[in-house]
Amino acid sequence: MSDYLSGGLPDGDVLAMLSAPVDPETLAQLHRRLEREAEAVGVIDVAYTVIDSPVGRLLLAATGQGLVRVAYASEDHDLVLQALADKLSPRILHSPGRLDQAAREVEEYFERRRRTFDLPLDLSLSRGFRRLVQQHLPEIGYGQTRSYRQVAELVGNPKAVRAVGTACATNPLPVVVPCHRVLRTDGSLGGYIGGLEAKTALLELEAAA
Repeated sequence: MSDYLSGGLPDGDVLAMLSAPVDPETLAQLHRRLEREAEAVGVIDVAYTVIDSPVGRLLLAATGQGLVRVAYASEDHDLVLQALADKLSPRILHSPGRLDQAAREVEEYFERRRRTFDLPLDLSLSRGFRRLVQQHLPEIGYGQTRSYRQVAELVGNPKAVRAVGTACATNPLPVVVPCHRVLRTDGSLGGYIGGLEAKTALLELEAAA
């Protein structure tokens, strides 16, 4: 058994520890130790946490570049983590400390104490036109809305209305990158990765501020 996994303990002691019943607090301590040691030797490529919000539990994930994924419970967090492992790196660890700023800013948003996010973002899950659209979405101000057509004009491709819709529907950073502020030309909601109930809740939250 490697020194990293055993913490320098004799193998017999480690096996005894593993075979003994583990209470939740001990398990939490072991996880925190693993998290610290993984951080120290640089083996975490993607850190994540899950927080409660008025629109359900949200998974927040970050790389060294910044926040890379926000996922609704309806997306199935386990599937989202598997996709991150496939697309980015299998070296993923539940590490709330790495997401403190992101969690705090999201909570402030839902408490109506924050209108813009100051987080570094990692847009590597998107490419080409989708990424271009997602980069421009934060230009739609808090409490404002734009149509898919207006966003297409904003990014310099007025005919790409349907492609804008696809870019919004596949936005990997909902809430933080505000695709919920983009509506159909007739004012109806259109689709949303977190479901129409969540989209309505976000728009009502901002309208009430």
